[in-house]
Amino acid sequence: MPSTYRIGVIGHTGRGHYGHGLDHVWREIPATQIVAVSDADAQGRAETMKRLGVTQGFSDYRQMLDEAKPDIVSVAPRWADQHCDMVVAAAERGVHVYLEKPMCRTLEESDRMVAACTAANVKLAIAFQTRYSPILAVIRSLLEDGEIGDLLELRARGKEDRRGGGEDLWVLGSHVLNVMHYFGGPVNWCMGSVFENGIAVNKDHVKPGPEGLGPLAGDTVRAVYGMDEGVTGYFASHRDTTAGRPWRYGVQMFGSRGIIEILTGYLPQAHFLPDASWSPGRSGKKWMRISSQGVDQPEPLSGKTNRDGNVVACLDLIQSIEEDRQPEANIFEAQYTVEMVAAVFESHRMQKPVSLPLANRQNPLTLLG
Repeated sequence: MPSTYRIGVIGHTGRGHYGHGLDHVWREIPATQIVAVSDADAQGRAETMKRLGVTQGFSDYRQMLDEAKPDIVSVAPRWADQHCDMVVAAAERGVHVYLEKPMCRTLEESDRMVAACTAANVKLAIAFQTRYSPILAVIRSLLEDGEIGDLLELRARGKEDRRGGGEDLWVLGSHVLNVMHYFGGPVNWCMGSVFENGIAVNKDHVKPGPEGLGPLAGDTVRAVYGMDEGVTGYFASHRDTTAGRPWRYGVQMFGSRGIIEILTGYLPQAHFLPDASWSPGRSGKKWMRISSQGVDQPEPLSGKTNRDGNVVACLDLIQSIEEDRQPEANIFEAQYTVEMVAAVFESHRMQKPVSLPLANRQNPLTLLG
């Protein structure tokens, strides 16, 4: 292993920029050095080079990969239409990747990315900051110890702001779907419905989505997931139904003896309700805060959600390279969220439950009759 990892940063000013801190996170990681920046926008490239303190800048990320020869690259643009080509180019050159979410636009693209990374034994970590929270280990212990009894349901919601519906499912839903999969296990089937102004989405509703998401539709999304061991998962998002904080953006886990709730981020709000009725107002039981130290314990950690989550994720990526294992939030986890998203639209198109993995790897909205 190199004594110092060479880091390349791919951004695109005006088309996704540099994600949620995927550029400057490396300045906080020991034994790494940012050696080059790629940005097709000349002014944005110059500003980022100055901000990151690097002297090599490229308009073409392929040229950066060939000439700067990084060991790891941040694929940082938020716009998902660029992710597949950037990741495949990095993998073909043996360069490991830290990727902004969502992974890509279609399962077809995700298959290309998985194939390229697998063939080159390239490690890819995706920026699911919640997945790296120390609070998740506490929650898993509560579940394994039977503190909420048998797990029956998982309920997730998007942020439900102006992006509510299909966009929310893609952009923000990927975080909560990953948490749902982490605690609930594999998804066997999905039944989904997508509406626009109260009308079931048809081909006339499909338009180019923002942030390079590809064909998109729907201001209301509802989905039911059949998971292992009889657990049922739910996801829903309605546009403009949450006016800022506090919001419902997170996952609730309902068991035969209580509820656990977790929002999103590296140190998210999380609570435990030991109440089989699921109704604290009726039972008199109270919600208790879950910290990284346990239930009803003070939180000793502090920091910024995206920054700390990115730092832990990048440290884990480096360790996964050195140990030749998959990162915690790896390329297969990233692809699974794409599968869960696509399944909602595919079920709506087919008007019936669909089995996972999906046979159709295209964007289902492009096939609406």
